[in-house]
Amino acid sequence: MLMSRLLGERYRENPGEASLVSHRFLLRGGYVRQVANGIYSLLPPGRRVAMKIERILREEMDAMDGQEVLMPVVMPAELWKESGRFDTVGDELLRMKDRTGHDMLLGMTHEEASVQLTRGEAVSHVKYPFMIYQIQTKFRDEPRSRGGLIRVREFTMKDAYSFHASIEDLERHYGEMAVTYHRIFKRVGLPQVISVGSDTGMMGGKVAHEYMLLTEAGEDSLIICPDCGYKANLEVAVSARDCSEAEEETRADVHTPGMKDIASLASFLDVEESRLMKAAVFSVEGRVKPLVVFIRGDLQVNEAKLRQEVGAEVSPWADEVESGLNLGFVGALGLPEAAVDVLYDSSLEGERNLVGGANRPDTHTKGISVPRDLPGIQFSHVAKVKEGARCAECGGTLALRRGIEVGNIFQLGSRYTESMNMTFADTEGQRRNPVMGCYGIGVGRLVACLVEACHDDFGPIWPVSVAPWQVHICQLNQDVGVVGEIARSLYEKLGVRYEVLMDDRGTTAGIQFADADLLGVPVRVIVSKRNVEKGEVEIATRDKRVRKVVQIDQVEAEVAGILQELSARY
Repeated sequence: MLMSRLLGERYRENPGEASLVSHRFLLRGGYVRQVANGIYSLLPPGRRVAMKIERILREEMDAMDGQEVLMPVVMPAELWKESGRFDTVGDELLRMKDRTGHDMLLGMTHEEASVQLTRGEAVSHVKYPFMIYQIQTKFRDEPRSRGGLIRVREFTMKDAYSFHASIEDLERHYGEMAVTYHRIFKRVGLPQVISVGSDTGMMGGKVAHEYMLLTEAGEDSLIICPDCGYKANLEVAVSARDCSEAEEETRADVHTPGMKDIASLASFLDVEESRLMKAAVFSVEGRVKPLVVFIRGDLQVNEAKLRQEVGAEVSPWADEVESGLNLGFVGALGLPEAAVDVLYDSSLEGERNLVGGANRPDTHTKGISVPRDLPGIQFSHVAKVKEGARCAECGGTLALRRGIEVGNIFQLGSRYTESMNMTFADTEGQRRNPVMGCYGIGVGRLVACLVEACHDDFGPIWPVSVAPWQVHICQLNQDVGVVGEIARSLYEKLGVRYEVLMDDRGTTAGIQFADADLLGVPVRVIVSKRNVEKGEVEIATRDKRVRKVVQIDQVEAEVAGILQELSARY
């Protein structure tokens, strides 16, 4: 490819709307252009990187006996009504009607479509297990698009769906896919990606893992134990429970005028927040009564854990009058339980000498002992883990990190096959529902994450495996005949083995080098008048680790050696 013909301009200045490194460099380097909020077009360099990623994904899925299919982006609502998700998924699912008034939708994921496609094709146990996959456009009407390709509305994803005759076989395949995912991220140039336990969310199922690139640019919070390697998304992370040594005391009510929040109450009574029993009140989808969650005062309720616990969507209760509760003074003793549902977090188990609401305005109760005053209650794990808490696995100190999700895997079980009546005949002729797994990687987000992880102050540093080109030839003083002749000769010779980009625009060295940095090609060959007069050219790597002058007849061998060395890093 000649630079004079390459579509897409490169910019010297950072665009004002781009806050993340990847967003800035993808815009400046001519990789993407915004069409609408959360919707982007890929220019040739961006598309070339994406295609390299897609090739690796196909190779790895094929190696697992995956069978590539292509399912539609636009689907009839009936499929999602069969599974029950048409009405339960929020506004992120773009619903519409066709010209006949028929309910349709844009696919944000394809569990329903994969069941519809295969339920008439795999009716006997001899077909199992099998896996299908696609690389297809999705649409999620994301309310908070940000960071360029990091969080978008329209995106390309590799999504795979496996079908199994037993949960044991699903677990085996899930483990193999976990290994494959680590290999995929290593091959594209992100060996530092880690897997963490995660919430299953709208996908359903019981087991899920996310693949995270650790970076301060991430919006996901992760809990990690440096000692034993425990890793989990904050949504599902757990920690060891610390129970105080407090002595049991006599209960007594105390006047606490206007003390409705934990910080004010702790200061007013001169006690630690951990000595308070906090009440958090929630609305639960499908329930009329509010749900009161009691938790230690220094902790927060994890809504993802709570959602899993109650099996429905939850949100903070907003109507104080309708609840009949004295919000800010809600307590476990004397609570009108007929009017509310109650849940106790495990952080309260065994605790004594706590302060909690008295269910009367401006009043709290001191000396609450959970074993004495609330005997026989059941505890749930719904607290959000704090940085510095003790690891439940080894007792070490947990750290909070930020990350970007680049992939996920789920054990779905039979949620979709049962609801959509997909069955097969087992070895005894009995009809059974297969169990499913699903496995996704966002292509565009992976492009952006590569830039977040692989860049310097001047632009991306693409790994060889996904670089838009492997070699970039800069010709300085190209109007000097011998420079142009040698550059053209190298372009043709290297082009036999590699993808080569040559700058033939006749611009200054500064412009050529700045554009080359933004394009991030791994190996740069610089042809200049001064060097060619000595029979030499300069070779440099984009990461600045290699810079050497070699004889012109050694260029092909030198480039081959450097590219081999760069490839071996991954």
